[in-house]
Amino acid sequence: MRNKHVLVLLFLFCWAAPLCSGTPAFSMPTSAAENPYLYKVSLVQAAPGKLLELIDLYKTRVTAYQAAGDEAPLWMRHSQGDHWDLMILFPLGGYSDYYTAERTAKRKQAAKLEEKIKEDIAWQEDLFAYGPPVADLRKAFAGGAFFHVEMFVSLPGRFSDLYKEREMENAYSKALKEPENFIFVRDQGAAWDIFTIGVFRDLKHYAESADVPAKDQQAAAKAAGFEAPSQIGPYLRRFIREHHDTLAVAVK
Repeated sequence: MRNKHVLVLLFLFCWAAPLCSGTPAFSMPTSAAENPYLYKVSLVQAAPGKLLELIDLYKTRVTAYQAAGDEAPLWMRHSQGDHWDLMILFPLGGYSDYYTAERTAKRKQAAKLEEKIKEDIAWQEDLFAYGPPVADLRKAFAGGAFFHVEMFVSLPGRFSDLYKEREMENAYSKALKEPENFIFVRDQGAAWDIFTIGVFRDLKHYAESADVPAKDQQAAAKAAGFEAPSQIGPYLRRFIREHHDTLAVAVK
């Protein structure tokens, strides 16, 4: 019995040690930690027949929220894939910046449209995530009108492997002179651990990778750490429990 008590105490000590020492139980990948810009990400499905009205309401709300000191959101409209109609990225910067008493008060004054917006929504999912600097994202969105969004839930214990795989795919794209994905890492909210956004000029730009010679694809895949281009997908699936793809277009 005494030995069992010792084992239990050792287990509790080992489990609690990171908390007591101040070391976080989870450490964000270095490349994400270097750009810890916070976004609130909303996936919205409009009520039947209400999509265009909802878009107009969001446009009106943007003006009101900017007057309250908030950044204008970046958004896109579903074309094919997942069931949401709109993805809206609200740049927050950080929790302490966004939730100051002054900005919160101004935001409440500007929130008169919220109830009407809620009436036009059938389903909504929110996620707080860390991603690239907002200036980089705005520059890409300014030059692009077609988007490839991938959303992932990692297998237990495989988050770091999934994040690394996303970086490997970016290395592959860079070698082929194709747009790299913007990587976002979950902080709280919906279940998605990581999502990425690829920004393209149009559908033709998105499809250009099919024209890359096979030998160049093979060389780029090897340099990025993959066995071959055909093995990128199977390699990714070693680390994920769930994966949703969506193609989207700019909101006009």
